Amino acid sequence: MALNLQDFIKVLRTRWITVCVTTVVAVLGAGLYSLATTPLYEASTRLFVSATAGSSLAETYQGNRFSQERVVSYTELLMGQTLAQRTIDKLGLDMTAGELQEHVTASAKLDTVLINVDVLDSSPVRARDIANTLSDEFVLMVRDLETPEDGARPDSRVVVEQRASIPENPVKPETSRNLVLGLGLGLALGIGIAMLRDLLDNSVKDRAILEEITGTGVVGSIPLDKERRQQPAIWFDSDNSAIAEAFRKLRTNLQFLSVDNPPRVIVVTSSMPSEGKSTTAINLALALAEAEHSVVLVDGDMRRPTLHKYLDLIGPVGFSSVLSGRTSLNEALQRTRFDGLTVLTSGAIPPNPSELLGSQSARKLLTELRAQYDYVIVDSTPLLAVTDAAILAAGADGVLIVARFGQTRRDQLAHAMSNLESVGAPVLGAVFTLMPVRGNSSYNYSYYGTDGPQSQTLHERSTEPRALEQPHSDPDIGPASGMGVSPSLGGKRRRDAPK
Repeated sequence: MALNLQDFIKVLRTRWITVCVTTVVAVLGAGLYSLATTPLYEASTRLFVSATAGSSLAETYQGNRFSQERVVSYTELLMGQTLAQRTIDKLGLDMTAGELQEHVTASAKLDTVLINVDVLDSSPVRARDIANTLSDEFVLMVRDLETPEDGARPDSRVVVEQRASIPENPVKPETSRNLVLGLGLGLALGIGIAMLRDLLDNSVKDRAILEEITGTGVVGSIPLDKERRQQPAIWFDSDNSAIAEAFRKLRTNLQFLSVDNPPRVIVVTSSMPSEGKSTTAINLALALAEAEHSVVLVDGDMRRPTLHKYLDLIGPVGFSSVLSGRTSLNEALQRTRFDGLTVLTSGAIPPNPSELLGSQSARKLLTELRAQYDYVIVDSTPLLAVTDAAILAAGADGVLIVARFGQTRRDQLAHAMSNLESVGAPVLGAVFTLMPVRGNSSYNYSYYGTDGPQSQTLHERSTEPRALEQPHSDPDIGPASGMGVSPSLGGKRRRDAPK
């Protein structure tokens, strides 16, 4: 798969945490390595190699050439074992000749008769002493090697041209160099890991892929909103945020799916838990209620019901209670603090949820709700967890399949769709939830302003909850904390669909 620049930038934006963490770890590793490395000091001497001067210009030239040729051999002798052992014996060092050889470097520039000798040691004083002693011993060694047997004058000699001094600062570790290398290596490794993770990522993060797997269109893209963790329900009368407008758009798209016979009993489901299914069901119902439709929200999850917690309603009396004949439908329905929204909670958790939901009583109950309300929104269980959602979907007008951006796996979604196809459930469309919002990619929904008579607080708008022929009433609950307040459109409800 070819990766263009736009895809590369997209991967970096998505996996920036991976890149940053890898880079930080690499830099910290380089820093720790520098701290753990024993500081080494370098002492240097310089040797001058000369040949016996000739009486003529030609002899002098030959002598210089001879010295330059000798330099190459002398550098090898300087780093040899013999000279190292002589230096150790001279100074009485507690090390082997091989250990000293590892810390001695001799080098000579081309076409010169100068040899540089560098010695590394953890002690600056000892580095100086080793460098000077090594040079002195080498001068004696060359004299012994170059002096003929008859005691004549040697052809070449070595002079210590510059003696070593005590170094002030260590040359190793090179902390700055190590940190730069760590930074470069960390960035390269982090980008590589990010690309690999993206390549191996099996989650749904693209609208086209979602449509391909579900075989239907995306009817809603719900942006990530952290406020929904504390309060899933949106006050549509006073909220023009990005997430509120996304649900309004979802409402409009649903009403245009089938103009002649619009779906009225809609099951909201997902492949796995924690994909935003219940939040989508709640706010879709509220968006429909905002358009002056009468809406009933049914909790079809009889295993782990949540709607009564999210909307602060009574949970033990609800769907299962009506199906078991312990209470009537009117007694089980609960009005909420939101105008136009009625809720049928799950009720007591039964031992046989699948049998109850697949019974004729359940179909009859949904039919009765369909006759009383404009829309029946059913929050069901995840499709891959149990069969309850497929059973409810088979008797509904349509199904909305919810997929969470970056979390829903492709194989799970495909399996969920096959479960719906096996029962012949009509799929209305897919909803992409928790979409990341970055930069200027989201619209500014504060267009309507914050001035005017309609910009009162949510506390001023809230009313006492009402009950339908029940002995109890819901507690008065304030607005979600941290939610912005904006005026509604012209002080009237939105009317973008016929009732």
